[in-house]
Amino acid sequence: MNLSDLDLYEKIKKGDELAFEMLFRNYYKSLCFFCNKIVKDSAVSEEIVQDFFYHFWEKRDVLILNSSVKSYIFKSVYNNALKHLRHLKIIQEHENYVKLQDSVQLPDNYAETGEMMHIINHTLSQVPERTREIFELNRYEGLKYQEIADKLGISVKTVEAHISNLLKSFRINLRDYLPILIILNFLLG
Repeated sequence: MNLSDLDLYEKIKKGDELAFEMLFRNYYKSLCFFCNKIVKDSAVSEEIVQDFFYHFWEKRDVLILNSSVKSYIFKSVYNNALKHLRHLKIIQEHENYVKLQDSVQLPDNYAETGEMMHIINHTLSQVPERTREIFELNRYEGLKYQEIADKLGISVKTVEAHISNLLKSFRINLRDYLPILIILNFLLG
């Protein structure tokens, strides 16, 4: 029995796992191929497509489609791929900023520098050991995210998540120094 995408979608909304599996099988390969054209990384493409299907299933009962099922699926994966590329750009900008900071010595008359380093070290002491390990591999050993993932046997997304959570902690704990950091970034950038 051949069911249309709309029939499958209606069954999925009611929790039909077989219908979901059929939709998944119908589109998985072509979505991975499509996504790979955008992100240029087959492993990341598969993760993006799998994440899409996971969220599609999780939100099936509240999901409202304004287009065909196929259009919705491809548009969602397209948007998620672009979101991933934006995230990579932010990470690259941060890495460039960190490299710049490594090459610039701040004058000794910045009393705040010592306080900021204390806050940074304190923040590092408060995060999980795995997060600290990933940070040190990136910051002190200069490993790229893919190299860290390979070394630790985890996904690049996991490395990104650890770094993202740590950066969030830094932003929160260093919020009083944000104007100084912005000025330094402006002057040094």
